[in-house]
Amino acid sequence: MKVIVTGGGGQLSTELSRVAPAEDDVAVLSSGELDITDGDSIRQVLDLEKPHIVINCAAYTAVDRAEDEQDIAYLVNRDGVALLARECARRNIGLIHISTDFIFDGRAGRPYRPDDMPAPLSVYGASKLEGEQELMSLYPNESIIVRTAWLYSAYGRNFVKTMLELFETKDVIKVVEDQVGTPTWAHNLANFLWFLTANFENCKGGILHFTDTGVASWYDFAVAIEEESRKWRSKKEVQVLPVNSEEYPTKARRPFYSVLDKTETWRVWGRTSEHWRVSLRKMLRDYYST
Repeated sequence: MKVIVTGGGGQLSTELSRVAPAEDDVAVLSSGELDITDGDSIRQVLDLEKPHIVINCAAYTAVDRAEDEQDIAYLVNRDGVALLARECARRNIGLIHISTDFIFDGRAGRPYRPDDMPAPLSVYGASKLEGEQELMSLYPNESIIVRTAWLYSAYGRNFVKTMLELFETKDVIKVVEDQVGTPTWAHNLANFLWFLTANFENCKGGILHFTDTGVASWYDFAVAIEEESRKWRSKKEVQVLPVNSEEYPTKARRPFYSVLDKTETWRVWGRTSEHWRVSLRKMLRDYYST
């Protein structure tokens, strides 16, 4: 099977490349090689590569900067998805699109199901939601939307790597404790996405949620990172203190509760993902061994 992965260079596309099935022909393309905001670029690549499936990892993900760069966020997260959907539809190419928990406002008080009503709080969340809506309008039956949350890996910029850098230079770190979700190792999401490509005909036409299992606040996550990484770090003693969101203001509003319901995902996959702390331990072992 020929598969194109957009957003090359990002943490998810890198993990997809690392765990790609040996029998598949996979092209991981950066924005310079396939720009989803440029119709000509999309057409040229699809006509040249002739993929069976495209996994769209390309996105504008700078949550706070998006408040000031709304045009760019919507260009990539909405308009780029629409362009990609149209061109895939014209060629009957399957499309798997990655979305986010930020389409919800975090007020449900229970894990969000795929069919729950969206209510984004930020430009980033709103632009990702409109990208979903474009895809569902233009190409609903030959696509899959996969929403995820709190993604991290040994590659790219993410919360885990930021914490590891801070642990080397700080004695005390303050982290918000009133925002709750589920950390997700991109490696696990990548494995699930390859399952979807292999079973596309049976899974297409809907929305699935994927994170690791369990629940944590950002503070819980930071404490776990500190504890699990201690044996590898040169600086051993770091104190992580909890604070509320009011003490750590950000330009973009974030949902206080971002847990996603994976019931349908586990049914489709025939298994569950690992608990987030088990995955974190594995990621850190890999990170420090390379």
